[in-house]
Order: sequence, then structure tokens, then C-alpha cells
Amino acid sequence: MQEIKQNKAQAIQRIALVASISVAALLTGCATTTGAANPADPLESLNRSIYSFNESVDDAVFKPVATAYQNVTPRVARQGVTNVFDNLGDVWSFVNNVLQGQGQGAYNSMVRFTVNSVLGIGGLFDVASEAGIERYKQDFGQTLGRWGVPTGPYVMIPLWGPSTVRDAAGLVVDAYGYPPNTIDDVSLRNSLFGLRMVNTRANYLQAGELLDSVALDKYSLTRDVYLRSRIGGAVSGGDGKLENYDDDDAGKLPPDDGK
Repeated sequence: MQEIKQNKAQAIQRIALVASISVAALLTGCATTTGAANPADPLESLNRSIYSFNESVDDAVFKPVATAYQNVTPRVARQGVTNVFDNLGDVWSFVNNVLQGQGQGAYNSMVRFTVNSVLGIGGLFDVASEAGIERYKQDFGQTLGRWGVPTGPYVMIPLWGPSTVRDAAGLVVDAYGYPPNTIDDVSLRNSLFGLRMVNTRANYLQAGELLDSVALDKYSLTRDVYLRSRIGGAVSGGDGKLENYDDDDAGKLPPDDGK
């Protein structure tokens, strides 16, 4: 009996040793992968410095403000704010869908805005989604991609975050195209901008905590997720999903299907 117990103990020790080695190898492999040079990020050294700066500012200012906002604002109210800004975003998505020749996307964006503005009380409630009307969110960076403008290198924008050269150029047009940014009253426009930023940051608090807990290299993970989602959006119609992705297809109009 004693010999059987010893054999079991030795077997358990061997299993534990193998498991430890396997985990160590996995972590080493992940660390090596995230540290590998990415051809889409030739400015990585500069981008990492800007990323660190953004993280410091976020920890000191944006995150505490967003946390306080989340603590004092009921969830239903925060969701209402999100819905209103998303509803206004459908207007700009309509324009970009038209510029891209996306008939279904343009139609859905128009219907969503109309339904939510009327039945959703100015967009406070997302009635359109409840009715199964899909959102085709598009911005000018994706429109540039639809018309053949390549993504260009990955760049980290100070106080903003991940982008590419193409998307950064698109942000300039987006700033003028987003309806709240066209309000003449400067104080009201700035207040809406501040509310939108704080509300958006509050929506990502939980995701940020998850990123902190699982990522060996937050910079690399942030970059890779952003690039895949943006290139996937440019290729597959803006839904953020990769469909038969090929680097050579990025920034090209879809082939004419004769419709």
C-alpha cells in the first residue's frame, strides 16, 4: 500500500512538472510573439512612447473621471447617452455608406436614425436594434479604404489612441461630419464632446481591466486588434469581422457583382 501511495505521489509530481514546463513554454512563446517586429508598425519605437504617454494621462485623468461618472450615473442613463450619440453617428454613417456605394448600409442607417429619433425619443432608446435593423457603422477612414487608399503605417495619436495614416486623415473629416461637432454654440459643442468622451471611456472601463489582467504586452495586443478590426472592416463591409482577409485586398473596392 505504501508503495502504491509513493507511485501515485511520483506520478502527480511528474504531471505537475510537465504542466509547469508547458505553461512556461506557452508564456515564453507568447512573449516572443508579441515582441516580434510587425511590418505594419515601422514607427514602433515612437508609437510605444506615445502609448506610454497616453496610458499615463489616462491613469491620471480620463480613467478617474470616467470611474466617477460611472459611479454617480445610473446604468440606464449611461445607456441612454450612448444611444443618443450612436444615433447621431448613424447620420454620418449614412453619408459614408453613400460615398462607398453601400446601398444596404445607407438604407439601414437612414431607417435607424428615423426610427430611433421618432420612436426612440431622440435616440434615447435603440428601437431599431430591437426591431432587427442592423447598424452599418462607417467613417471616412473606411470610405478612403473603399476607394483604394492604402492603410499606411500604424500610428499612435497622442491623447487619442491607435490609428493608421489613412484613418488619421479620415479623423479630420469625421470631426467635421459628425453632427454634434457642427453646432455653432461653442460651449454646448464642447460640453457634448466632453460628455461623449467621458461616457465612451466609462463604457470601456471593464474592457481595460480585462486587458490589464491578460495581456503580456498591452501595446502589441492593442495594435494587432486595431489593425485586424480596421482592415477587416474595410474588406468585409464595416462589421469588424475578417472574411477571407488578404493584405493585398486592404483598401480596395469590392469587385462589381453586376447588381
